[in-house]
Amino acid sequence: MRLFVNHRTEYRFSEPQRRLIQMLRVTPPSYAGQQIVGWQIDVQCDACLIPGSDGFGNETAMLYVEGPVDQLSLTISGEALIENRLGIVEGAPEPLPPLVYLRSTALTKPTPAITELARQVEAAKTDVIARLHRLTSEIYEGMQFDSYQDDADRDAGTAFEEKHGVCQDYAHIFIAAAREMEIPARYVSGHLYRSDVTGAQPAAHAWAEAYIQDLGWVGFDPANDMCPDDAYIRVAVGLDYRDAAPLSGTRRGGGSESLSVSVSVSQAQVQTQN
Repeated sequence: MRLFVNHRTEYRFSEPQRRLIQMLRVTPPSYAGQQIVGWQIDVQCDACLIPGSDGFGNETAMLYVEGPVDQLSLTISGEALIENRLGIVEGAPEPLPPLVYLRSTALTKPTPAITELARQVEAAKTDVIARLHRLTSEIYEGMQFDSYQDDADRDAGTAFEEKHGVCQDYAHIFIAAAREMEIPARYVSGHLYRSDVTGAQPAAHAWAEAYIQDLGWVGFDPANDMCPDDAYIRVAVGLDYRDAAPLSGTRRGGGSESLSVSVSVSQAQVQTQN
């Protein structure tokens, strides 16, 4: 599938800022099944962008803006060719061994309820792949999607207890439970093309990946009860959301800030000639 992405982020500040520094993880890599045809970052002010990579192998860009500035607009746009590989990730940058992804974080710390979920899944299925599919379905069926939840610091235990959340919460619960079963798991940020949604969406998408011996990393999306297919563009990975967030950084200046995000993912129209 040929997909086009337009991801716009806008910050507004109540007072002019002296300096802005942002870490951007918005550029997806090319690997087996995902070919990036073109990708660019546009900043609507004078800025310095320095490309690089982080410890997880994600492509990054450090953004420096000298003030005074009272707003910052970023537009990330690009095109990707995606194949359906049933969630299997092959050929992506992998600087870290899988065992690193057994480490718990503040956002993926298992609660007794999540531990109990992991034990129930283990008891029901003996095959690792079957367990992960069962875990995906259990989370999907037990949670209610809440598009208005916007707390980036919400942990897996809180979301699981309240039984509602966004894709970030679903991914964190999956990761916490998988690690309880001694299966390395990690967070994935990216984009999802949905044929049933028209217009822009208020956020990008997120899911999880688990490491399966002799198969490698495989994606699981508990928010949609499926493995990623050719409608998914994989951008960045990490132990949790904080490691793979599209933007993170700091500012020098007083006052408050507001953030608005608009994401549009579309499919290329198939053209035929007679």
